[in-house]
Amino acid sequence: MLLLSIAFVQVYAEKKAFSIEDLYKIQNVGSPVLSPDGSQIAFTLTRYTLEKGKSLTSIWLMDANAKNQVEIIVGDKSCYNPIWAKNGKSLYYSSTEDETSQVYLYNIADKSTKKITDFSMGVNDPVLSPDNKLIAFSAEVYPECGADSKANALTDSLATNGPTQAYMADKLLFRHWTDYAAGKCSHIILYDIENQSYTDMTPGNYASPIFMLGGGIGYNFSPDSKELCYISNHDEHPEASTNSDLFLVSVTGGEAVNITSDNKAWDGSPTYSPDGKYIAYRKQLIPGYESDLFRLTIYDRQTGKSTMISEKFDNWVNDYKWSNDAKSIYFLSEVVGRQPLYKIDIATQKITPMSGEKTISSFEIDKKDNLYFTASTTGKPTAMYKMKLPLGNEEQMTNFNEELENTVDIRPADTMWVAGSDGKKLEVFLVKPHNFDPSKKYPLVMNVHGGPQSQWMNSFRGDWQVYPGAGYVLAYPNPHGSTGYGQEYTRAISGDWGGKPFEDLMKVTDALANLSYVDSTRMGAMGWSYGGYMMNWFQAKTKRFKCLASMMGLYDLRSMWGTTEELWFPNFDLQGQPWNSDLYKKFSPSEYVENFATPTLIVTGQLDFRVSYTQSLQYFSTLQTLGIPSRIIILKNDGHWPNNVKSMPLYYDAHLDWFHKYLGGDPAPYDVEKLVKNQIFTKE
Repeated sequence: MLLLSIAFVQVYAEKKAFSIEDLYKIQNVGSPVLSPDGSQIAFTLTRYTLEKGKSLTSIWLMDANAKNQVEIIVGDKSCYNPIWAKNGKSLYYSSTEDETSQVYLYNIADKSTKKITDFSMGVNDPVLSPDNKLIAFSAEVYPECGADSKANALTDSLATNGPTQAYMADKLLFRHWTDYAAGKCSHIILYDIENQSYTDMTPGNYASPIFMLGGGIGYNFSPDSKELCYISNHDEHPEASTNSDLFLVSVTGGEAVNITSDNKAWDGSPTYSPDGKYIAYRKQLIPGYESDLFRLTIYDRQTGKSTMISEKFDNWVNDYKWSNDAKSIYFLSEVVGRQPLYKIDIATQKITPMSGEKTISSFEIDKKDNLYFTASTTGKPTAMYKMKLPLGNEEQMTNFNEELENTVDIRPADTMWVAGSDGKKLEVFLVKPHNFDPSKKYPLVMNVHGGPQSQWMNSFRGDWQVYPGAGYVLAYPNPHGSTGYGQEYTRAISGDWGGKPFEDLMKVTDALANLSYVDSTRMGAMGWSYGGYMMNWFQAKTKRFKCLASMMGLYDLRSMWGTTEELWFPNFDLQGQPWNSDLYKKFSPSEYVENFATPTLIVTGQLDFRVSYTQSLQYFSTLQTLGIPSRIIILKNDGHWPNNVKSMPLYYDAHLDWFHKYLGGDPAPYDVEKLVKNQIFTKE
C-alpha cells in the first residue's frame, strides 16, 4: 500500500502544474446524437484560442463502437446542434456563417452543404418534425411583424439605426439578463421546408417559449407531426410570476389550448411519448418559487388528465427522455454532488438507478439499452462514454484531451462531510494543490456557489484546477440551499439567506482550519452571485478570512429588489418586497458597515440585469471610504456570466493576483500589470 501511494505521488509530481493556459487547451465534447438506426453518433467539439479570445465549435461523426471519428462540418464560424434526417444520410445543423444563426443541411455521402433557412432575426433551437417536412424554431421578433422576415428586418433596422437611441417601457420585464426587449418578443416560427414559407405559431405579446435558465427547448412536435406543444407565460405580470403553462396548437394554425391552466406554478419541458399517447413534462407546485421541486408528470392526450409520477423522488428531475417502448422515462437528477441517470416505470412509478454515482451532462439511449453519455469528474474533463444499462461497465469513446491529461496535473477531489447548522451533515469537496505534500501547510480558498438553489458537483470546472495549480487547497461546500440533498434542504435557504447557510459555512471553515495540511492563518473565500452575496455577508459577520473575492454579489438588498428584472425571485426568497419584509434589512450586508475590515476583490458585469453592477459600485465605494484594501473590475461587455474566452482569463488572473497578495500562494500567479500593458483590460 505504501509503494502504491509513493507511485501515485510520483506520477503527479512528473506532471506540470495546471495553468490558465491549460484550461483553454481542453477540448469540450458535446451531446451525443444517435442516427435513426443507431449505428452512428454525431456530436460537437469546441476548441479555444486564448490569444484571440475565440472559440470554434465543429461537428464530428463516429460509429457507435467509437471507430471512424471524423470532423465533418467545420468553418470560420461555429457549427452546432446536429439533427439527423430520418433517412440517416444527412444532418441538419445550425451555424452563424451568415452573421445570424441559420439552419443548414449536410449530405454525408458527397459532403455537400445547403442553406435551408434565411430568417432575418436568426434561428434559435431548431426542432425537426418527425416527418422531416417542418422546422420549428424560436426567434426574437416584433409581434406586429410575426413571421414576415423582411418586415422584421426593416423594423429592426429602423429601431437600431434611428436618430433617437432610447428605451421606452410601459410594463416590467422590458429587459432580461443582458438585453432590452426593445419591442421584440420570443415567438415560435414554423418553417415549411418544401414551400420555403414561415408561419408565426405564437402571435401576440407573450414570450413563447419563455427563457429557461440552463437551456432546454420549450416546444416539441407530436409523433405524427400534426401538433406542437410549447411553453408560455400569459400572466399579466410575468416579471413576478413563474406561472408558465403548456399550450397545444395544430401545425396548420388555429387557437392554442392551455392544458395546464389548473396549476398556477411552473409547467415546462414538454416531450411526446413515441406512441403519441402522452406528453411528459416537468412541473412545480408552489407559485413564484423558481426552485420548487421539479416533478415529472405525464399528460394523457385522450383523457386530458395529468399524473405526477415522480412524487416519491425528493430531488429535481432534470433532462429526461422517453424509452423506445414508451413504458418508462430516463432522467438525470442532481443527487449528492453528482448527476446520475435514473429510470422510472410509468405504470408502477418505480425508480431505478441506472448509471451509478456519475456526473452526466447529456445522454442518448439506443434500442439495445446502450447508454451513450458525456460526463466528467473534478479531475477529468468531459468525454463521451458508452455503457450497457443498467449499471454496466463504461467504455470511454472520445480521447481529445488525452495528451493534456498525460502531461498536466489535473487534480481529483476528495470528499469531506461536516455537521452543519442543524446537525445535518453537509458535503464538502476538497482539491489538494499540485505536488501536494501532507507534511506541509498550504493556503486555502473556499468557493461558495450561487443559485442559491444549486449544487457543486464532482465535475470538471476551471476553478477546481487553476487555484490548486497555483498552490492552494480549494474547498467547495454544499450548505443549506443546495440541491441534491432533498427538497427540504433546498428550501431551507429561502427566508434565511444569512442564517443556516452562514452557520454551515462557519462550521466548514472550522473543519478546514483543523486539517493538518491547511494553514489556518492563510484562508480566503470567493463566490459568485449568491456566493458573492455570501462574501459580502462574511465581510459583515466574520473576520475568519484574510481576503475575500465577491463576484456579481448582492450588497444592499433593498436597492437590489428595484434593479433586478425577475422579481419573483426576491419576492419569494426574501418573503415580500422591501416595504413589507424585514428580511431586506436583516440580511443586507450594507446594514453592518461598522464590522467591515477584510480586503476584497470585486468583479461585476456592466450588462448584468440580474444583479445590477451598481450593487458592486455601492460596495466598492463603501470599502474605499472606510480605507479597506479593495479592487473593482467592471466587465463592460458582460452580464451575470462573463464571456468564457474573452473575460474569464482575466477573472482567473485577477483572483490569483489577489490571493497571492494576501495568502501567498506558490508559485506566483500571473502579473495583472502585464495584462494592463497588453490591453487585456483598463486599469484606472
